[in-house]
Amino acid sequence: MPKKVDVSAYLVIGPENTCGRPVGEVVAQALSAGFTCVQVRSKECSARELLACTAAVAQAIADAERTGQVALLVDDRLDVALAARQQGIAVDGVHVGQSDIPPEACRALLGPDGIVGLSARTDEMLAYVRDMPTDLVDYLGVGPLHETQTKRDCGLDSAGNIITKSLADIAALARVSPVPIVVGGGVKLADIAPLKATGANGFFVVSAVCAADDPHVAAKELVDAWRAASA
Repeated sequence: MPKKVDVSAYLVIGPENTCGRPVGEVVAQALSAGFTCVQVRSKECSARELLACTAAVAQAIADAERTGQVALLVDDRLDVALAARQQGIAVDGVHVGQSDIPPEACRALLGPDGIVGLSARTDEMLAYVRDMPTDLVDYLGVGPLHETQTKRDCGLDSAGNIITKSLADIAALARVSPVPIVVGGGVKLADIAPLKATGANGFFVVSAVCAADDPHVAAKELVDAWRAASA
């Protein structure tokens, strides 16, 4: 059975996203506003730099006394997640795409208590979840909801065109998914209530918090909107 992972307010962050601010500082502000999950993602960092970033995020979670409550994941880099664990850094797992390391390998190396998230196009997800082995994947990431500058290769078709996901697409997946789904890709405050109405379990953001003038204020607005839509 999938493990319990709270993806309701999910922050994706790397050093290139924070407008020069320390990653740990931005994470701390998001956590104080109520964010529930953090993914470290960078296409620019070396393995050692990504490891240091992961350590900083783990420390921010520990300082907030939320280790074991807020999941810390590394995007794509299973090697970094395993190296972090070897160094005693509290990393919960990884998030991978369907063209990355297979979930089977992630589960085998992380063990039954690790968290494995998987993302892909919604049409692929619909096919995948029909026979999805729920002991391999703990949640699904879906997007983009809008075109986004933080991940230009997200949602491309074979011709290189960006395909965004409609609320109807997301609702269809939410109805059949055996595990939680979290939706992102250009998500803004105005998107939160409509996303909640689809049956999605959460939203993920990068720029909406990391690039905000005041990350805490921006994060709290998003969390408050999600909670209000849940009432």
